[in-house]
Amino acid sequence: MTTGLRERKKAATRQSLHDAAVRLAAEHGVEHLTVEAIADAATVSRRTFSNYFASKEQALLHRDRAHTVRLVELIRARPARESLMTAVIGAAEQHSAEFATDPAQEEGYRSLRLHPALLPELVATYAAAERDLAEAVEERLPAGPDTPLRAQILAATLLATFRVVGQTALERRERDAVDLLRQAITITREGFH
Repeated sequence: MTTGLRERKKAATRQSLHDAAVRLAAEHGVEHLTVEAIADAATVSRRTFSNYFASKEQALLHRDRAHTVRLVELIRARPARESLMTAVIGAAEQHSAEFATDPAQEEGYRSLRLHPALLPELVATYAAAERDLAEAVEERLPAGPDTPLRAQILAATLLATFRVVGQTALERRERDAVDLLRQAITITREGFH
């Protein structure tokens, strides 16, 4: 129980730092965002900030990392008998239900995260997500000499698909992107035939 409480407190502090970073970046611009300002806004010390994030960019992009980590967890939690695509769709449905957000708020966040100063951290975030997803994908593929390569290619393709689906859903102001994901996976499958 103590571990659970401790983990919830850590998650709450991490989220508070992220929320402060997003709010301050929206108000003053990414280029004026500082670690000190984020820590002050979240009412924690600079040292506490450093226990959670290595940089202001990491704090600002925490949502991306948290969402991809959770998606990988959900894929891994799907029954082993499911095909990779069934597991991905099932995980995406659950993920969508867990992370339902206001489209206007999501649009504001997406605009912030495209700031050129955040590009290196965004690339690092998605590289880590791709590695994690490749491991989860590999667990569902039949073992063979090309399995690691297949897993990496499929993970990269899935992440690109998630990104396009997310952007399309945002542009269309759709709250449920799972149908778009199904369409995108079908298009991807057909495109390789």
